[in-house]
Amino acid sequence: MPNPALHSIHVHPVKALRGQAPREAVVEPWGLAGDRRWALIDDAGKVVTQREYPRLALAAAELLPGGGVRVSASGLEPLTVTVPEPAATTIARWSGEKIETVPAGAEARAWFSAYLGEDVTLVHLDDPAVRRPIDDPPYGRPGERVSLADGYPLLLTTAASLDALNSLIEQGDHPGEGPLPMNRFRPNLVIAGTEPWAEDDWKRIAVGEVTFRVAKMCGRCVVTTTDQQTAERGKEPLRTLGRHRRFGGKLIFGQNLVPETTGSIRIGDPVTILE
Repeated sequence: MPNPALHSIHVHPVKALRGQAPREAVVEPWGLAGDRRWALIDDAGKVVTQREYPRLALAAAELLPGGGVRVSASGLEPLTVTVPEPAATTIARWSGEKIETVPAGAEARAWFSAYLGEDVTLVHLDDPAVRRPIDDPPYGRPGERVSLADGYPLLLTTAASLDALNSLIEQGDHPGEGPLPMNRFRPNLVIAGTEPWAEDDWKRIAVGEVTFRVAKMCGRCVVTTTDQQTAERGKEPLRTLGRHRRFGGKLIFGQNLVPETTGSIRIGDPVTILE
């Protein structure tokens, strides 16, 4: 088997929207540069995602220099949104957290509200170092920060584990739903050259010269059943994960990472298992 290496990189500038797959990225303390610094909230301040609106999978966000985004979707003219001035903030509510964010302008609100058919506001996390500590004891540590990702700075998956999962799906009740592509799991880093499920035992890794703490297994939700090309939902992979990858009541695929150092990573970088 070849040595583990970084197979692909994925950055999602707006939480829940289609992202980008650059050849290299900068690792910051709270995640990949530009990843999930924007999100949508409803009029009650609740962060909305593909859980509530599968159609968000069909809208795309492109990261622009300076941290702005260009959003696009069928039926609407693309819109460029610049980083708003932090003159006024609004609370975004996510899984019991209250996160201070900066709302984008009325044009972005109108664009996304027209797309979803519901009133929503685009918000920006201006300073993760101040705004959002990792709030998940005992897995988060003092001083660690995160963007608007679900809970941790990065999500890692492996190509071998996806192959193994697809084999299990093929043997199950809904073989016609497979094989599933990796975008169902919306990872940041995909590693090739491992054994299936090897990542279950990792505690610390290095990708190139950047080191990460493997904080916690990633419990999966209904978003993984959403076809990222059509927004249609099925039964997989949750049905198969429930039969074969249930740990502590959660259905597991992938590992959450916290950067220990910062720097640039590139496709092809060697991956070293440190612990």
